Amino acid sequence: MIKDIYTDPERALLSDCTLCPRECHADRFAGRPGYCGADAGMNIASICIHRGEEPPVSGPSGICNVFFSGCNLRCVYCQNFEISRPDCGFRPGITGLNEALDIIESLLGDGVKAVGFVSPSHVVPQVKAIIRGLHSRGLSPVFVYNTNGYDKAEVIRSLEGLIDVWLPDYKYASEAVALEYSDAADYPSVALGVLKLMYCLKGSPLRTDSEGRAVGGILIRHLVLPGHADESKLVLRKIAEELSPGVSISLMSQYHPTPNVAGHPVLGRALYKAEYDSVVKEMEELGFRNGWIQDPESNQNYRPDFSRDHPFE
Repeated sequence: MIKDIYTDPERALLSDCTLCPRECHADRFAGRPGYCGADAGMNIASICIHRGEEPPVSGPSGICNVFFSGCNLRCVYCQNFEISRPDCGFRPGITGLNEALDIIESLLGDGVKAVGFVSPSHVVPQVKAIIRGLHSRGLSPVFVYNTNGYDKAEVIRSLEGLIDVWLPDYKYASEAVALEYSDAADYPSVALGVLKLMYCLKGSPLRTDSEGRAVGGILIRHLVLPGHADESKLVLRKIAEELSPGVSISLMSQYHPTPNVAGHPVLGRALYKAEYDSVVKEMEELGFRNGWIQDPESNQNYRPDFSRDHPFE
């Protein structure tokens, strides 16, 4: 039974779900998913080698990413819209823990030394079950928590000692923008609190091995949206002031308009190079010294198709 893979506290959480800041109290064992659309199953959309992450995250051979379906945000422009929304019609093909473990084990090796959990905020018990399962098989990869940043502090603390690399987004610094685009007015304060906690848990440096793979620390991601260069600059200022300009930053230009924002007066177009360049300049002026920027044409390279076994190829 699915309940058998969880500990008693995890079963209690999934029976009356308060995993994320929504605290919608859904009984996910009863087939009544909450805001995120996920039940108590594994909710895995895809497990694949991904080579498109930041160099220290992907490493020279890629990272084994576990993409979960559902999400606790409603980003109107979501780049993974095929799997993130409860009404998207996507049905996860990987439903059992052992199946997930078999696939992950088959992909590790040959230079692939890390497992990334993508959009895990609403499925933390499942994340922990996978980690326990891999450890039981004698596998100890680097674990990366790739989150939208809309997490609860106590849930993040419960992952201390399990997660090696925090890979959070910091999407917005303004409540109005967060509400309009992601249905979460409290996102700026919630995410900033989570970033501070992750920073305290791991410190500023992103630690790497001899081949440049991240093995510990925090790397903060921010996607620059068209028409919102000033918002991105405010995000960077918040990080510099509230954490440190020494923290590692990934400033992404890979935005592309999905069908859900076709015709949107702002988000319905690609990001202009001048917009992105102005944010890069702000990052430099704020003194950030550890980070990655993208080619303005990168939006052509990050368009997954989750109907395929290898969504990014």
